[in-house]
Amino acid sequence: MIYRVGLTGGIGSGKSTVTSLFKEYGVLVIDSDVISHQVTQSGGIAIAEIHATFGDDYIDSNGALDRARMRQLIFSDHAAKLSLEAILHPLIRAEILVQIGNANTSSTLASPYLLLVIPLLFETPSYHELVQRTLVVDCAETTQVARTIQRSGLDEQTVHTIMASQITRAERLRLADEIIQNDGNLDTLRQQVHQLHLHYKCNFSGVD
Repeated sequence: MIYRVGLTGGIGSGKSTVTSLFKEYGVLVIDSDVISHQVTQSGGIAIAEIHATFGDDYIDSNGALDRARMRQLIFSDHAAKLSLEAILHPLIRAEILVQIGNANTSSTLASPYLLLVIPLLFETPSYHELVQRTLVVDCAETTQVARTIQRSGLDEQTVHTIMASQITRAERLRLADEIIQNDGNLDTLRQQVHQLHLHYKCNFSGVD
C-alpha cells in the first residue's frame, strides 16, 4: 500500500503553496478541502442533510452551502459546529478512502507516496488514522493573520476566532513528524519541500 503523509497547518500557514510545490515532483495529492467543497456544492451529497439540519438560511440561491453564513454560525455556536462536522467528516473521510484505494490499485501511478492535505488532521482522529506520517506547515501567528486577511478578506477578529477553534500552534508542532517553516521567501520554502520530498521518496516510498 502506498505510503501516506498527512500535511496540515493552521489557517494562513501556507498549506496550499506547499502542496503546489509537492505537486511539481509528481506527488499525488488528496485534499480534504477540495472534497469538502465538492460535497457542499449544489447537488453535493451533504446538501440534503445540511438543509434538513440547519434550514433554508444556510443554503444559497444556487443550492450550495452558504459558507459565509455557516462560518458565522459555527464560530458562535459550538453545538452547530459539532452538528456540521458530524455531517461532513464521514463523507469526506469516505471519499479520501476511495481516492487512496484508487491510488493503490492504479497500474500507472508514478507518485512515490501520497500527500493527504487535511487542515483538521490532529483535531479529528478519524483523519489522523489515515496517515502514517505528519508534516506541519508553520509560521508566526501574526503572519497567519495577515495572510488570511489578505487572501480571504475576513476581518481580524474572525481570523482569531478561527485560529482559536483549531489546535494550538505549540501542540501542532509537538505532534509533527516534520515541520516546514514558512516565514521566509518562496525559494527557501521550495528548498524545504525538495529536501522533504527526497526524504519521503528515499525512506518511505511504497512502504506500508
